[in-house]
Amino acid sequence: RMFKLKRRVNMFDKEKLGQLKKAHEEWENTTNTKVVAKRPERKKKFETSSGIEIKRAYTPVDIEDLDYYRDLSNPGDYPYTRGVQPTMYRGKFWTMRQYAGFATAEESNKRYKYLLEQGQTGLSVAFDLPTQIGYDSDHALSEGEVGKVGVAIDSLKDMEILFDGIPLDKVSTSMTINAPASVLLAMYIAVAEKQGVSSDQLSGTIQNDILKEYIARGTYIFPVDPSMRLITNIFEYCSESVPKWNTISISGYHIREAGSTAAQEVAFTLADGIAYVEAAVKAGLDVDEFGPRLSFFFNSHNEILEEVAKFRAARRLWAKIMKERFKAKSPKSMMLRFHTQTAGCTLTAQQPDNNIVRVAMQTLAAVLGGTQSLHTNSRDEALALPTEDSVRIALRTQQIVAYESGVTETIDPLAGSYYIESLTDQIEQKAAEYLNKIDELGGAAKAIERGYVQKEIQDSAYKYQKEIEEGERIVVGVNKFQIHESAPKGLLKVDPKVGELQKKKLAELRSSRDNEKVNATLETLKNAAKGNDNLMPLILDAVRAYATLGEICGVLREVFGEYQQSIVL
Repeated sequence: RMFKLKRRVNMFDKEKLGQLKKAHEEWENTTNTKVVAKRPERKKKFETSSGIEIKRAYTPVDIEDLDYYRDLSNPGDYPYTRGVQPTMYRGKFWTMRQYAGFATAEESNKRYKYLLEQGQTGLSVAFDLPTQIGYDSDHALSEGEVGKVGVAIDSLKDMEILFDGIPLDKVSTSMTINAPASVLLAMYIAVAEKQGVSSDQLSGTIQNDILKEYIARGTYIFPVDPSMRLITNIFEYCSESVPKWNTISISGYHIREAGSTAAQEVAFTLADGIAYVEAAVKAGLDVDEFGPRLSFFFNSHNEILEEVAKFRAARRLWAKIMKERFKAKSPKSMMLRFHTQTAGCTLTAQQPDNNIVRVAMQTLAAVLGGTQSLHTNSRDEALALPTEDSVRIALRTQQIVAYESGVTETIDPLAGSYYIESLTDQIEQKAAEYLNKIDELGGAAKAIERGYVQKEIQDSAYKYQKEIEEGERIVVGVNKFQIHESAPKGLLKVDPKVGELQKKKLAELRSSRDNEKVNATLETLKNAAKGNDNLMPLILDAVRAYATLGEICGVLREVFGEYQQSIVL
């Protein structure tokens, strides 16, 4: 009983708070009123990207209801506001995972080995657009896009080349793949088998987040219901066969890139997370079996303090959702573990070296916010795929923050800041209001179907852009501090011959494999797709027989159909 009472003690003396409030109001009405009358402040209104008003100064009055154990607690303890590990970066730095992939598997393999040599601690695979939407490189719709924004992967043969010489039992791999996630995961498992590595030794993440594709990114294939089936199939299969694998990376990153605010990023990401948990529970899975393998993916934007508060609010809110809504019992089910990527939408083609500074600020925000994994964008990504020099600078940015800044020496160093704690509370509150609205609409899928989420993001994006165009929001080098610049040189360009090379490799594969076996595995998969069986083992069989990505997605298209996007105005 005494322990419980101790945990509920308020942090501030009520009488002293009253005195402080009175003194602060007096300071505002006298000292500040005189100064502002002589020298007006830069803006009439100061607010964060989420529309939260920023006061001139914060005091304990702004967090008078804060209870340490209820709202913060210690690192590694519920509600995980201060971090999901008791030692955080004092024990181990975040995984430094540069997102990379372009042209052929051979080219990307060279880049991965270069990054690992430079001190990268995890791989992150970028796939080209045809791969992301389930088409082979020789499909008519792939023309001109092969290898452009990522690596082209048509079959297990390409995946074998991609990871040649890279031991999959020692490297953690993240794959940014969604609609065909089950196929790429199957290819990864099959490559590991060929290396003599069993699936229970594999660690990494597949993005596998289809709802945000409907909201913001657009690389969907199938309608919502069969897509959710494939996702829960992966949850079930991995819980038994690939237990160290993060089966989904629920992504706010692309929601933010589309123009959302920080609070919307938290809300819409967690709404998608709720939908996945509900789908898995409905499919008969125990929340504590798959919950610990859920992971998240957030953006790190320019407003450092708002971003730190955002990460802390997201952790606290997700812990409450899992514990109170889904009755999770395992602490690991309640921990929001997340990867971060610096904000691509903040990179400017003008004065690209300025992007190094932006990325450094965003890196600092992600680290102060307690990320588990981080990718830093390169200075030239507003212009082209990054060069090796640019990628090295981006990686060095992480390493300098890790080893030289000092912010990793203590856990959650901004905790207790009147502003940070107040902002954390307000972002959580705004996100919770959005979640209540989405619940009223019938959940994330229904809210997306009705265009609610898309419309909210569109409105925020419009407001942000309008502020830039009207000069209310300054972007250095774009609407202020411009200089005359010559055309950029030395950009990385993908050779157009890549498409022809991939077509040739596909022709050779189809002539050398056992096509009878391929057709049999595809037919079995097609029949199972019409029922309710878990499709992962059958996709794995097809992959092992060297069925191509396009062939596997093709038979699923026949059964499931394709998603048709609704227009939101």
